[in-house]
Amino acid sequence: MAVNSMTGYGKGICEKDGLKVTVEIKSVNHRFLDLMIKSPKIFSFAEDTIRKCMKDNFVRGHFDIFVNYEDVREDRTKVVFDYSLVNAYVEAAKKISTDFTLQDNISAIDILSFPDVAKTTCEDEDEVFLNEIVTKATNEAIEKISVMRKNEGALMEKDVMSKMATISEIVKVIEEKAPNMVQEHFAKVKERVSEMLKDVSIDEAKLLNEVAFYSDKVCVDEEIQRLKSHLSHFSEIISKGGACGKQLDFIVQEMNREANTCGSKCNNIEVSNQVIALKNEIEKVREQIQNIE
Repeated sequence: MAVNSMTGYGKGICEKDGLKVTVEIKSVNHRFLDLMIKSPKIFSFAEDTIRKCMKDNFVRGHFDIFVNYEDVREDRTKVVFDYSLVNAYVEAAKKISTDFTLQDNISAIDILSFPDVAKTTCEDEDEVFLNEIVTKATNEAIEKISVMRKNEGALMEKDVMSKMATISEIVKVIEEKAPNMVQEHFAKVKERVSEMLKDVSIDEAKLLNEVAFYSDKVCVDEEIQRLKSHLSHFSEIISKGGACGKQLDFIVQEMNREANTCGSKCNNIEVSNQVIALKNEIEKVREQIQNIE
């Protein structure tokens, strides 16, 4: 199973019985599953269905979901007349004409212009029908965005594993060079003491004790072994695929911690340069996996 990117776009369209529904989904990285649905009022009841479809297919990411529709159905709008109100208007007009000796020239157009005489209404929507087509459009959009996230995830996995191979090589170099730090330190200390004491004999036992103390202080064996363990664990998790982004992020944090410890212990310029390179590669990996689901 491959890993998935959290960035993608998908569009689904469903047309049936004069109604066309379009669902567009855009996604970016996020720590959790965050859904933002924007739909016309007519589809507000279907938002729970859309959320369920999303939760069945995704674990992490911020999703903007846009629902639009075109309605070309006929004979759905009706005009309803309030005949009792019309009658009241007509009777009032007649009385005014009689009382004030006015010509009664009220017309049908006049009556229709009076407030609340005519109202337009639409037939009640069939929620089962609407839910069916919005679900189909949503699932089509999900299928397309899933393909895009999977393809991008495959490229990201290849890039990340290449960087992890580089990290592994740097760790090997540090492991090889780290023991030399103690030997170099011993040689430098002995040389300095000899220069300072000149003809006075050196107490080799005390010198060895100091070097032993220094050796324990700068030893990075444990950090190296933990880095190797993290590298192995990282490869194991990413090979399983799925929603493993959080696990990978935690491992990289631990790797960075070990790299910082190595950096604080060493005083050898060659090892220091390798530690800097190590931290640089770890940071590159960290940035990449922020977008892995």
